[in-house]
Amino acid sequence: MKKSLTGLSILAVGGLAVALSGCTGATSGGGDDVIRVAYQKTSSFTAMDDLMKTVKEEYEKQYPDREVELVPIEAEQDQYFTKLALMNGSADTAPDVIYEDTFQIRSDAAAGYLLPIDEYLAEWDGWDLYDDGAKQAGLGDDGKTYGVSLGTDTRGIYFNKDLFEAAGLSADWQPTSWDEILEAARAIKKSNPDVTPLNIYASKTLGEATSMQGFEMLLYGTGDELLDTASNKWVTESAGFRDALAFYETAFSEGLAPDPADALDPGWGSKVQNELIPQGELAIAIDGSWLPSGWIAGDNAWAEWEDTMGLAAMPTQDGDGDGFTSMSGGWTLAVGANADDPQAAFDFIAQAMTPENALTYHQEAGQIAVRSDVASSQEYLDYNPSFEFFSSLVKYTHFRPATPDYSQISSNIPVATESIITGQSSPEEAQKAYDEALIGIVGEDNVTAG
Repeated sequence: MKKSLTGLSILAVGGLAVALSGCTGATSGGGDDVIRVAYQKTSSFTAMDDLMKTVKEEYEKQYPDREVELVPIEAEQDQYFTKLALMNGSADTAPDVIYEDTFQIRSDAAAGYLLPIDEYLAEWDGWDLYDDGAKQAGLGDDGKTYGVSLGTDTRGIYFNKDLFEAAGLSADWQPTSWDEILEAARAIKKSNPDVTPLNIYASKTLGEATSMQGFEMLLYGTGDELLDTASNKWVTESAGFRDALAFYETAFSEGLAPDPADALDPGWGSKVQNELIPQGELAIAIDGSWLPSGWIAGDNAWAEWEDTMGLAAMPTQDGDGDGFTSMSGGWTLAVGANADDPQAAFDFIAQAMTPENALTYHQEAGQIAVRSDVASSQEYLDYNPSFEFFSSLVKYTHFRPATPDYSQISSNIPVATESIITGQSSPEEAQKAYDEALIGIVGEDNVTAG
Protein backbone atom coordinates (compact mmCIF):
# COMPACT_ATOMS: atom_id res chain seq x y z
CA MET A 1 0.00 0.00 0.00
CA LYS A 2 1.35 3.41 -0.91
CA LYS A 3 1.85 5.79 1.94
CA SER A 4 0.12 9.14 2.09
CA LEU A 5 2.21 12.27 1.70
CA THR A 6 1.66 14.94 4.33
CA GLY A 7 2.71 17.73 1.96
CA LEU A 8 5.61 18.54 -0.30
CA SER A 9 6.75 21.37 1.95
CA ILE A 10 8.35 18.65 4.06
CA LEU A 11 10.81 17.90 1.29
CA ALA A 12 14.02 19.11 2.84
CA VAL A 13 16.07 21.11 0.35
CA GLY A 14 19.32 20.25 2.07
CA GLY A 15 18.66 16.61 2.83
CA LEU A 16 16.50 15.90 -0.24
CA ALA A 17 14.31 13.63 1.84
CA VAL A 18 10.63 12.89 1.50
CA ALA A 19 8.79 12.54 4.80
CA LEU A 20 5.95 10.05 4.78
CA SER A 21 3.12 9.35 7.15
CA GLY A 22 0.71 6.48 7.74
CA CYS A 23 -1.10 4.27 5.22
CA THR A 24 -4.47 5.09 3.75
CA GLY A 25 -7.24 2.58 3.63
CA ALA A 26 -8.73 3.79 0.36
CA THR A 27 -9.15 1.76 -2.76
CA SER A 28 -8.43 2.68 -6.37
CA GLY A 29 -10.38 0.83 -9.03
CA GLY A 30 -10.44 -2.28 -6.83
CA GLY A 31 -6.70 -2.00 -6.06
CA ASP A 32 -4.88 -1.13 -2.86
CA ASP A 33 -4.01 2.49 -3.52
CA VAL A 34 -5.44 5.93 -3.62
CA ILE A 35 -4.81 7.87 -6.82
CA ARG A 36 -2.01 10.28 -6.02
CA VAL A 37 -1.95 13.42 -8.18
CA ALA A 38 1.15 15.65 -8.15
CA TYR A 39 1.15 19.13 -9.65
CA GLN A 40 2.72 22.58 -9.32
CA LYS A 41 1.26 25.47 -7.39
CA THR A 42 2.72 28.95 -6.89
CA SER A 43 1.40 32.30 -5.68
CA SER A 44 0.90 33.35 -9.31
CA PHE A 45 -0.27 29.98 -10.62
CA THR A 46 -3.28 28.52 -8.83
CA ALA A 47 -5.31 27.44 -11.89
CA MET A 48 -4.03 23.86 -11.70
CA ASP A 49 -4.85 23.67 -7.99
CA ASP A 50 -8.38 24.90 -8.72
CA LEU A 51 -8.78 22.37 -11.54
CA MET A 52 -7.48 19.44 -9.50
CA LYS A 53 -9.81 20.22 -6.58
CA THR A 54 -12.77 20.32 -8.95
CA VAL A 55 -11.76 17.07 -10.68
CA LYS A 56 -11.19 15.30 -7.36
CA GLU A 57 -14.74 16.14 -6.29
CA GLU A 58 -16.24 15.10 -9.64
CA TYR A 59 -14.14 11.95 -9.88
CA GLU A 60 -14.89 10.67 -6.38
CA LYS A 61 -18.59 11.29 -6.99
CA GLN A 62 -18.43 9.30 -10.24
CA TYR A 63 -16.28 6.54 -8.72
CA PRO A 64 -17.31 6.26 -5.06
CA ASP A 65 -14.93 3.32 -4.49
CA ARG A 66 -11.89 5.42 -5.42
CA GLU A 67 -10.09 8.14 -3.48
CA VAL A 68 -7.89 10.91 -4.84
CA GLU A 69 -4.93 12.31 -2.91
CA LEU A 70 -3.89 15.73 -4.20
CA VAL A 71 -0.23 16.63 -3.74
CA PRO A 72 0.29 20.30 -4.68
CA ILE A 73 4.02 21.04 -4.89
CA GLU A 74 4.52 24.66 -3.92
CA ALA A 75 7.68 25.58 -5.82
CA GLU A 76 8.96 27.49 -8.81
CA GLN A 77 9.64 25.49 -11.94
CA ASP A 78 13.12 24.03 -11.39
CA GLN A 79 12.35 23.27 -7.75
CA TYR A 80 9.14 21.59 -8.88
CA PHE A 81 11.09 19.32 -11.23
CA THR A 82 13.53 18.44 -8.42
CA LYS A 83 10.80 17.57 -5.94
CA LEU A 84 8.87 15.60 -8.55
CA ALA A 85 12.00 13.60 -9.33
CA LEU A 86 12.35 12.80 -5.64
CA MET A 87 8.80 11.50 -5.53
CA ASN A 88 9.41 9.38 -8.64
CA GLY A 89 12.51 7.91 -7.03
CA SER A 90 10.45 5.49 -4.95
CA ALA A 91 7.41 3.39 -5.81
CA ASP A 92 5.99 4.30 -2.39
CA THR A 93 5.91 8.02 -3.18
CA ALA A 94 5.60 8.08 -6.98
CA PRO A 95 2.46 9.83 -8.25
CA ASP A 96 -0.21 8.07 -10.30
CA VAL A 97 -1.04 11.26 -12.24
CA ILE A 98 1.67 13.83 -12.95
CA TYR A 99 1.57 17.44 -14.14
CA GLU A 100 4.39 17.14 -16.67
CA ASP A 101 6.13 19.82 -18.74
CA THR A 102 6.24 18.84 -22.43
CA PHE A 103 10.02 19.21 -22.57
CA GLN A 104 10.35 16.67 -19.73
CA ILE A 105 8.20 14.01 -21.42
CA ARG A 106 10.99 12.32 -23.38
CA SER A 107 13.53 12.29 -20.58
CA ASP A 108 11.04 11.13 -17.93
CA ALA A 109 9.64 8.46 -20.24
CA ALA A 110 13.18 7.25 -20.96
CA ALA A 111 13.90 7.25 -17.23
CA GLY A 112 10.94 4.96 -16.64
CA TYR A 113 8.82 7.47 -14.70
CA LEU A 114 5.89 7.54 -17.15
CA LEU A 115 3.52 4.95 -18.59
CA PRO A 116 2.51 4.93 -22.28
CA ILE A 117 -1.21 5.64 -22.55
CA ASP A 118 -1.99 4.88 -26.21
CA GLU A 119 -4.36 2.03 -25.37
CA TYR A 120 -6.42 4.33 -23.14
CA LEU A 121 -6.41 7.18 -25.66
CA ALA A 122 -7.75 4.81 -28.32
CA GLU A 123 -10.88 4.31 -26.21
CA TRP A 124 -11.31 7.99 -25.27
CA ASP A 125 -13.58 10.05 -27.52
CA GLY A 126 -11.89 13.30 -26.47
CA TRP A 127 -8.62 12.46 -28.22
CA ASP A 128 -9.95 13.31 -31.67
CA LEU A 129 -10.49 16.91 -30.53
CA TYR A 130 -6.76 17.57 -30.14
CA ASP A 131 -4.73 19.06 -32.98
CA ASP A 132 -1.71 17.21 -34.32
CA GLY A 133 0.78 19.54 -32.66
CA ALA A 134 -0.74 18.88 -29.24
CA LYS A 135 -0.60 15.14 -29.85
CA GLN A 136 3.07 15.37 -30.83
CA ALA A 137 3.84 17.17 -27.56
CA GLY A 138 3.12 14.05 -25.55
CA LEU A 139 5.32 11.64 -27.54
CA GLY A 140 8.36 9.83 -26.21
CA ASP A 141 11.43 8.79 -28.19
CA ASP A 142 9.76 5.43 -28.84
CA GLY A 143 6.81 7.09 -30.61
CA LYS A 144 4.38 6.20 -27.83
CA THR A 145 2.18 8.79 -26.13
CA TYR A 146 2.92 9.64 -22.52
CA GLY A 147 0.95 12.83 -21.88
CA VAL A 148 -2.26 14.67 -22.78
CA SER A 149 -1.74 18.36 -23.51
CA LEU A 150 -3.36 20.93 -21.22
CA GLY A 151 -2.78 23.70 -23.77
CA THR A 152 0.10 25.74 -25.09
CA ASP A 153 1.40 29.28 -24.77
CA THR A 154 3.37 31.97 -26.53
CA ARG A 155 5.54 34.83 -25.34
CA GLY A 156 5.65 38.50 -26.21
CA ILE A 157 6.15 41.96 -24.73
CA TYR A 158 3.93 43.77 -22.24
CA PHE A 159 4.36 47.53 -21.89
CA ASN A 160 2.72 50.15 -19.68
CA LYS A 161 1.03 52.69 -21.95
CA ASP A 162 0.87 55.37 -19.23
CA LEU A 163 4.62 55.15 -18.60
CA PHE A 164 5.24 55.19 -22.34
CA GLU A 165 3.13 58.30 -22.81
CA ALA A 166 5.02 60.07 -20.01
CA ALA A 167 8.28 59.20 -21.77
CA GLY A 168 7.04 60.47 -25.12
CA LEU A 169 6.65 56.97 -26.57
CA SER A 170 3.75 55.69 -28.66
CA ALA A 171 0.87 53.81 -27.05
CA ASP A 172 0.86 51.64 -30.19
CA TRP A 173 4.54 50.75 -29.75
CA GLN A 174 5.78 47.79 -31.76
CA PRO A 175 9.58 47.48 -31.77
CA THR A 176 11.17 46.14 -34.94
CA SER A 177 14.59 45.35 -33.46
CA TRP A 178 16.37 44.77 -30.17
CA ASP A 179 17.83 48.28 -30.40
CA GLU A 180 14.32 49.75 -30.36
CA ILE A 181 13.55 47.84 -27.14
CA LEU A 182 16.68 49.23 -25.51
CA GLU A 183 15.95 52.74 -26.82
CA ALA A 184 12.47 52.64 -25.27
CA ALA A 185 13.93 51.40 -21.98
CA ARG A 186 16.43 54.28 -22.00
CA ALA A 187 13.63 56.77 -22.59
CA ILE A 188 11.68 55.31 -19.66
CA LYS A 189 14.73 55.52 -17.38
CA LYS A 190 15.24 59.15 -18.29
CA SER A 191 11.56 60.00 -17.83
CA ASN A 192 11.03 58.11 -14.56
CA PRO A 193 14.17 56.92 -12.73
CA ASP A 194 12.06 55.22 -10.04
CA VAL A 195 10.60 52.74 -12.54
CA THR A 196 12.32 49.57 -13.74
CA PRO A 197 12.43 50.09 -17.52
CA LEU A 198 12.75 46.47 -18.68
CA ASN A 199 12.45 42.99 -17.23
CA ILE A 200 14.00 39.94 -18.84
CA TYR A 201 14.49 36.85 -16.67
CA ALA A 202 18.12 36.00 -16.01
CA SER A 203 18.63 33.93 -12.85
CA LYS A 204 19.45 30.29 -12.20
CA THR A 205 16.68 30.07 -9.60
CA LEU A 206 14.04 30.78 -12.25
CA GLY A 207 15.39 28.00 -14.44
CA GLU A 208 13.31 27.43 -17.54
CA ALA A 209 11.63 30.84 -17.19
CA THR A 210 15.07 32.36 -17.78
CA SER A 211 15.72 29.99 -20.67
CA MET A 212 12.39 30.50 -22.44
CA GLN A 213 10.94 33.90 -21.52
CA GLY A 214 14.41 35.39 -21.56
CA PHE A 215 17.35 33.95 -23.41
CA GLU A 216 15.63 31.86 -26.09
CA MET A 217 13.34 34.76 -27.01
CA LEU A 218 16.54 36.52 -28.01
CA LEU A 219 18.47 33.58 -29.45
CA TYR A 220 15.79 32.46 -31.88
CA GLY A 221 15.50 36.05 -33.07
CA THR A 222 19.08 35.90 -34.33
CA GLY A 223 18.40 33.04 -36.71
CA ASP A 224 20.54 30.69 -34.62
CA GLU A 225 19.20 27.72 -32.67
CA LEU A 226 20.25 25.60 -29.71
CA LEU A 227 19.95 22.43 -31.80
CA ASP A 228 20.70 22.53 -35.51
CA THR A 229 17.65 20.85 -37.02
CA ALA A 230 19.41 19.97 -40.28
CA SER A 231 22.24 17.99 -38.68
CA ASN A 232 20.48 17.21 -35.37
CA LYS A 233 23.59 18.43 -33.57
CA TRP A 234 23.87 20.96 -30.76
CA VAL A 235 25.35 24.31 -31.71
CA THR A 236 28.57 25.72 -30.24
CA GLU A 237 30.40 28.98 -31.02
CA SER A 238 27.09 30.58 -31.99
CA ALA A 239 27.21 34.27 -32.87
CA GLY A 240 23.53 34.50 -31.95
CA PHE A 241 24.24 33.02 -28.54
CA ARG A 242 26.88 35.69 -27.89
CA ASP A 243 24.61 38.45 -29.17
CA ALA A 244 21.80 37.32 -26.85
CA LEU A 245 24.18 37.43 -23.89
CA ALA A 246 25.38 40.86 -25.04
CA PHE A 247 21.78 42.11 -24.87
CA TYR A 248 21.69 41.04 -21.21
CA GLU A 249 25.01 42.77 -20.60
CA THR A 250 23.75 46.02 -22.11
CA ALA A 251 20.41 45.98 -20.29
CA PHE A 252 21.88 45.26 -16.86
CA SER A 253 25.07 47.34 -17.14
CA GLU A 254 23.07 50.43 -18.17
CA GLY A 255 20.59 49.99 -15.33
CA LEU A 256 17.71 49.33 -17.70
CA ALA A 257 16.93 45.96 -16.12
CA PRO A 258 16.22 45.09 -12.47
CA ASP A 259 18.87 45.27 -9.81
CA PRO A 260 20.60 41.87 -9.94
CA ALA A 261 19.73 41.28 -6.27
CA ASP A 262 16.05 41.49 -7.22
CA ALA A 263 16.43 39.47 -10.42
CA LEU A 264 18.03 36.62 -8.42
CA ASP A 265 15.01 36.35 -6.09
CA PRO A 266 13.32 32.92 -6.57
CA GLY A 267 9.93 34.64 -6.37
CA TRP A 268 10.80 37.32 -8.92
CA GLY A 269 8.40 35.99 -11.57
CA SER A 270 5.45 36.18 -9.20
CA LYS A 271 6.48 39.65 -8.06
CA VAL A 272 6.67 40.88 -11.66
CA GLN A 273 3.15 39.64 -12.44
CA ASN A 274 1.40 40.49 -9.18
CA GLU A 275 3.16 43.62 -7.96
CA LEU A 276 5.50 45.44 -10.32
CA ILE A 277 3.31 45.48 -13.44
CA PRO A 278 -0.03 46.27 -11.70
CA GLN A 279 1.58 48.93 -9.52
CA GLY A 280 3.14 50.68 -12.51
CA GLU A 281 6.71 49.99 -11.33
CA LEU A 282 7.79 48.14 -14.49
CA ALA A 283 7.52 49.58 -18.00
CA ILE A 284 8.43 46.67 -20.31
CA ALA A 285 8.20 42.95 -19.57
CA ILE A 286 9.21 40.14 -21.90
CA ASP A 287 6.92 37.41 -20.62
CA GLY A 288 4.32 34.73 -21.26
CA SER A 289 0.75 34.73 -22.51
CA TRP A 290 -0.62 33.57 -19.16
CA LEU A 291 -0.06 36.81 -17.22
CA PRO A 292 -3.50 38.38 -17.89
CA SER A 293 -5.24 35.31 -16.45
CA GLY A 294 -4.04 36.42 -13.02
CA TRP A 295 -5.33 39.94 -13.58
CA ILE A 296 -8.82 38.97 -14.70
CA ALA A 297 -9.88 37.10 -11.57
CA GLY A 298 -8.57 35.88 -8.24
CA ASP A 299 -6.55 37.37 -5.40
CA ASN A 300 -4.48 39.50 -7.78
CA ALA A 301 -7.31 40.75 -9.99
CA TRP A 302 -6.49 44.07 -11.66
CA ALA A 303 -9.47 45.66 -13.40
CA GLU A 304 -7.44 48.31 -15.22
CA TRP A 305 -5.00 45.94 -16.93
CA GLU A 306 -6.64 46.04 -20.36
CA ASP A 307 -6.55 49.84 -20.50
CA THR A 308 -3.08 50.13 -18.97
CA MET A 309 -1.08 47.46 -20.76
CA GLY A 310 -0.08 47.30 -24.40
CA LEU A 311 0.99 44.12 -26.17
CA ALA A 312 3.76 43.81 -28.75
CA ALA A 313 5.40 40.96 -30.60
CA MET A 314 9.05 40.25 -29.84
CA PRO A 315 11.13 41.48 -32.78
CA THR A 316 14.00 39.56 -34.27
CA GLN A 317 17.43 41.04 -33.63
CA ASP A 318 17.44 43.41 -36.63
CA GLY A 319 13.95 42.80 -37.99
CA ASP A 320 15.23 40.07 -40.31
CA GLY A 321 13.46 36.83 -41.20
CA ASP A 322 9.79 36.88 -40.24
CA GLY A 323 10.39 40.09 -38.31
CA PHE A 324 9.11 38.63 -35.06
CA THR A 325 9.69 35.62 -32.85
CA SER A 326 8.13 33.79 -29.94
CA MET A 327 8.59 30.67 -27.84
CA SER A 328 5.98 28.05 -27.01
CA GLY A 329 5.80 25.31 -24.46
CA GLY A 330 2.99 23.68 -22.62
CA TRP A 331 2.18 21.11 -19.98
CA THR A 332 0.48 17.73 -19.93
CA LEU A 333 -1.13 15.28 -17.56
CA ALA A 334 0.62 11.93 -17.57
CA VAL A 335 0.22 8.56 -15.88
CA GLY A 336 3.06 7.51 -13.58
CA ALA A 337 4.83 4.26 -14.36
CA ASN A 338 4.20 3.01 -10.81
CA ALA A 339 0.42 3.51 -10.95
CA ASP A 340 -1.25 0.40 -9.53
CA ASP A 341 -4.35 1.01 -11.62
CA PRO A 342 -3.41 2.86 -14.83
CA GLN A 343 -7.01 2.84 -16.08
CA ALA A 344 -8.17 4.59 -12.91
CA ALA A 345 -5.36 7.13 -13.28
CA PHE A 346 -6.26 7.78 -16.92
CA ASP A 347 -9.93 8.13 -15.94
CA PHE A 348 -8.85 11.00 -13.69
CA ILE A 349 -7.06 12.65 -16.63
CA ALA A 350 -10.13 12.22 -18.84
CA GLN A 351 -12.27 13.84 -16.16
CA ALA A 352 -9.86 16.77 -16.01
CA MET A 353 -10.24 17.17 -19.78
CA THR A 354 -14.03 17.35 -20.06
CA PRO A 355 -15.11 20.32 -22.23
CA GLU A 356 -16.26 22.23 -19.14
CA ASN A 357 -13.07 21.64 -17.18
CA ALA A 358 -10.82 22.28 -20.17
CA LEU A 359 -12.58 25.58 -20.90
CA THR A 360 -12.31 26.78 -17.29
CA TYR A 361 -8.64 25.81 -17.07
CA HIS A 362 -7.75 27.47 -20.39
CA GLN A 363 -9.43 30.66 -19.20
CA GLU A 364 -7.87 30.73 -15.74
CA ALA A 365 -4.39 29.62 -16.84
CA GLY A 366 -4.29 31.86 -19.92
CA GLN A 367 -3.61 28.91 -22.18
CA ILE A 368 -3.87 28.84 -25.96
CA ALA A 369 -6.44 26.14 -26.63
CA VAL A 370 -5.36 22.96 -28.42
CA ARG A 371 -8.80 21.30 -28.33
CA SER A 372 -11.08 22.21 -31.22
CA ASP A 373 -14.18 22.52 -29.04
CA VAL A 374 -12.51 24.99 -26.67
CA ALA A 375 -10.64 26.93 -29.37
CA SER A 376 -13.90 27.62 -31.21
CA SER A 377 -15.88 28.47 -28.09
CA GLN A 378 -17.06 32.08 -28.03
CA GLU A 379 -16.99 31.94 -24.24
CA TYR A 380 -13.26 31.16 -24.43
CA LEU A 381 -12.56 33.91 -26.97
CA ASP A 382 -14.55 36.53 -25.06
CA TYR A 383 -13.09 35.73 -21.65
CA ASN A 384 -9.61 37.12 -22.19
CA PRO A 385 -8.99 39.94 -24.70
CA SER A 386 -5.32 38.93 -24.98
CA PHE A 387 -6.06 35.43 -26.34
CA GLU A 388 -6.42 36.71 -29.89
CA PHE A 389 -3.08 38.55 -29.79
CA PHE A 390 -1.08 35.71 -28.26
CA SER A 391 -2.67 33.19 -30.60
CA SER A 392 -1.50 35.36 -33.51
CA LEU A 393 2.12 34.76 -32.42
CA VAL A 394 1.90 31.02 -33.07
CA LYS A 395 3.04 31.55 -36.67
CA TYR A 396 6.32 33.04 -35.38
CA THR A 397 6.90 30.62 -32.54
CA HIS A 398 9.68 28.15 -31.77
CA PHE A 399 9.65 25.09 -29.52
CA ARG A 400 12.41 23.84 -27.28
CA PRO A 401 14.32 20.81 -28.57
CA ALA A 402 12.29 17.73 -27.64
CA THR A 403 15.24 15.59 -26.64
CA PRO A 404 15.91 13.71 -23.40
CA ASP A 405 19.07 15.75 -22.74
CA TYR A 406 17.46 19.18 -23.27
CA SER A 407 16.68 19.59 -19.56
CA GLN A 408 20.30 19.05 -18.57
CA ILE A 409 21.58 21.26 -21.39
CA SER A 410 19.13 24.09 -20.78
CA SER A 411 20.07 24.28 -17.10
CA ASN A 412 23.37 25.79 -18.27
CA ILE A 413 21.63 28.72 -19.99
CA PRO A 414 20.66 30.48 -16.71
CA VAL A 415 24.20 29.83 -15.49
CA ALA A 416 25.41 31.90 -18.45
CA THR A 417 22.87 34.72 -18.09
CA GLU A 418 23.35 34.97 -14.33
CA SER A 419 27.11 35.22 -14.77
CA ILE A 420 26.49 38.15 -17.13
CA ILE A 421 24.12 40.14 -14.91
CA THR A 422 26.35 39.70 -11.85
CA GLY A 423 29.41 40.86 -13.77
CA GLN A 424 31.28 37.58 -13.35
CA SER A 425 31.65 36.90 -17.08
CA SER A 426 31.73 38.62 -20.44
CA PRO A 427 29.44 37.26 -23.17
CA GLU A 428 32.44 35.49 -24.71
CA GLU A 429 33.43 33.89 -21.41
CA ALA A 430 29.87 32.83 -20.58
CA GLN A 431 29.44 31.31 -24.02
CA LYS A 432 32.70 29.39 -23.72
CA ALA A 433 31.60 27.95 -20.36
CA TYR A 434 28.24 26.95 -21.87
CA ASP A 435 29.91 25.31 -24.87
CA GLU A 436 32.25 23.33 -22.62
CA ALA A 437 29.34 22.15 -20.48
CA LEU A 438 27.38 21.25 -23.61
CA ILE A 439 30.21 19.13 -25.02
CA GLY A 440 30.55 17.45 -21.65
CA ILE A 441 26.89 16.42 -21.84
CA VAL A 442 26.52 15.33 -25.47
CA GLY A 443 30.10 14.68 -26.61
CA GLU A 444 32.21 16.20 -29.40
CA ASP A 445 30.52 14.11 -32.08
CA ASN A 446 27.12 15.63 -31.32
CA VAL A 447 27.98 19.33 -31.68
CA THR A 448 28.53 21.59 -34.66
CA ALA A 449 30.16 25.02 -34.73
CA GLY A 450 27.79 27.86 -35.51
